[in-house]
Amino acid sequence: MEAHRRAVEQIRESYATLPENAAPRLAKATTNLFRFRAPAKQAKLSARDLDQVISVDPETRTAEVQGMTTYEDLVDATLPHGLMPYVVPQLKTITLGGAVTGLGIESTSFKDGLPHESVEEMEILTGDGRVITARPEGEHADLFHAFPNSYGTLGYALRLRIKLAPVKPYVRLTHLRFTDAHKCMLAMQEICESGDLDGESVDFVDGTFFAPDELYITVGRFADRAPYTSDYTGMRIYYQSMRTRSRDWLTVRDYLWRWDTDWFWCSRAFGVQQPLVRSVMPRKWMRSDVYRRLVGLDQRFGITARVDRWLDRPVQESVIQDVEIPVERGADFLAFFHEKVGMTPVWMCPLKAASRWPLYPLEPNRLYVNFGFWGMVPLPRGQYDGYHNRLIENAVHELEGHKSLYSTSFYPRDEFWRLYNGDAYWPVKRAYDPGGRLLDLYDKCVRGR
Repeated sequence: MEAHRRAVEQIRESYATLPENAAPRLAKATTNLFRFRAPAKQAKLSARDLDQVISVDPETRTAEVQGMTTYEDLVDATLPHGLMPYVVPQLKTITLGGAVTGLGIESTSFKDGLPHESVEEMEILTGDGRVITARPEGEHADLFHAFPNSYGTLGYALRLRIKLAPVKPYVRLTHLRFTDAHKCMLAMQEICESGDLDGESVDFVDGTFFAPDELYITVGRFADRAPYTSDYTGMRIYYQSMRTRSRDWLTVRDYLWRWDTDWFWCSRAFGVQQPLVRSVMPRKWMRSDVYRRLVGLDQRFGITARVDRWLDRPVQESVIQDVEIPVERGADFLAFFHEKVGMTPVWMCPLKAASRWPLYPLEPNRLYVNFGFWGMVPLPRGQYDGYHNRLIENAVHELEGHKSLYSTSFYPRDEFWRLYNGDAYWPVKRAYDPGGRLLDLYDKCVRGR
């Protein structure tokens, strides 16, 4: 904790010395955002020494964690105690602070909500340069509740105290195939609301859409023992396994990172799912942060766009989104998405928020399904960048859903503040960043400043 105090003092001093006319931007080793900013006058804010697990308390089942700590490091610190965060987002280099100020989700979210719902306390560097401690009740409760989905526009999480959940060594998986999206959504709703499948309680639920007649719900249960364990960190590919087997076993650590080796299925864009490429690629390179850096290089140098022009291919639009749709409208969204966008596979992850959070106003205790889709789609002739994304935004809100802001957005200003509760955001913004030192949520997440 003493080392943490020194790191807090260092970042506070770094913040105080930044030019007042430049928007601060955290300098950190990795990012999982897909808002590629245009070059602008920005000041790098050093977050050195804020990436450690401070302590894990097995008795109280809590952990004190610095804001820039990755979930990979956090899980490595908690599993030896037989514990894990209630929700472990699916990519190793997502940081705890990033998941709380942005969006994190995984297959425990049907019962445990989103990562911020297991936070007990946050230490935050605010826009006006203060370091304050925010809790659900008390003087700074307004900031505590507005912090989720604020994306660093109210301040930066320096330390968080989170609750931990007990685990067992193994996870037993059951893959259920469906040939109809309506039946799949009904089954997902029944499993999540009962917490039960075939008379046994369930610990994890997610799903995958490959085609209108090929959908899977994957149910996971903790186990003390396993007859075998599969390994999807080498030649074998996790998402393909559910198409050929109905049962599987993984260690709890391999289960938590089952998607990371192939960045769900996006590694195929780099040829990594080709057997020859896969056989010679070092395992340490088969992870989401490596692929994310490759995408960044492609964006920076326009490699894909140049190849498309050379081959006379249609201009492509980046469609990288996570959206939440009420489960009863999930089949409608899949039908729309398959017809208008046509990208597959699509991840399906059910979630239920325990209470209302101002800036991401999901209805409490209502079951939603997160649909995640990430890739490139050819633009119809005569259309411009944003065409598919705007179609998706309109469909999401027609279906009473919401979309995450970690990627590109195209909302008009008035529509954005209506959907993301500007009435709740601005009083907190003025209280903790009265000088507008940090960008506001619209400028950062829609205008891409």
